[in-house]
Amino acid sequence: KGGTDAAADAVIVLGAAVLAHGVASEALRRRIDHGLAVYFARQARYLVVSGGIVAAPPAEATLMREIALAAGVPSERIIVEDQSRNTFENAVYVGRILRRDGLRRAVLVTDAFHLPRALYCFRRLGLAVEGDGVARQPSTSRLRWWRQYLEELVRFARCAGLFLIGSHKSIVQRVWGA
Repeated sequence: KGGTDAAADAVIVLGAAVLAHGVASEALRRRIDHGLAVYFARQARYLVVSGGIVAAPPAEATLMREIALAAGVPSERIIVEDQSRNTFENAVYVGRILRRDGLRRAVLVTDAFHLPRALYCFRRLGLAVEGDGVARQPSTSRLRWWRQYLEELVRFARCAGLFLIGSHKSIVQRVWGA
């Protein structure tokens, strides 16, 4: 959970699976619902929804935008990033938006088990973000939640290794023009 309740320039919500026929998965719904609560509580200027088409259309961000509009977020306050297909690409494409629009105080929302890797990706790209993770839901068994944490450890190690060898540099240069 983030360390402050100060106003934020942006609340960034990372996407999750879209089910057949464009239905939000439980994970996507959990993340956007938590992100909306943080957006309103922190009186953020913008809600940035991030996630492209991974398995089934529409893009994760498109579906989150619809949910945010229904929750009362003005359309001009929603920024849609619909190109990313994974956590690293979330950081790259959202990073371009943050840099372009001068958004410096950002809160990153995703599941708590996913938050350490997501924060690592954003921060390795020089983006100052704080995190606000979605806690385990009562409907999720402890065994499943712990399995997700363990899977994330493996993904985190792979991610750190890719940063170590510099494999991120070409996409950052291409997307950010740096």
